Amino acid sequence: MSKTVTIRLSDEDYRVISSVAEHERRPISNFITHRVMAAIADMNTVDDAEMKEILSDEKVMHSIDRGQKQFVQGKGRFVV
Repeated sequence: MSKTVTIRLSDEDYRVISSVAEHERRPISNFITHRVMAAIADMNTVDDAEMKEILSDEKVMHSIDRGQKQFVQGKGRFVV
């Protein structure tokens, strides 16, 4: 079930958002939802260069491996 959320925008912010939403032929609510969800997805993904750097760092990989083993053993907490 969808929910209604009220946000307060300055006149300038509303003008910009409204203009871009209109350009994309979307209602403002759909435009905002789409952009927020895209930003959240982007925050939770790693690009190829960053992943390559992570995988090449032995200290980081050791820490990840240790954390995974502790999680499987039920030690510690999973923090989101």
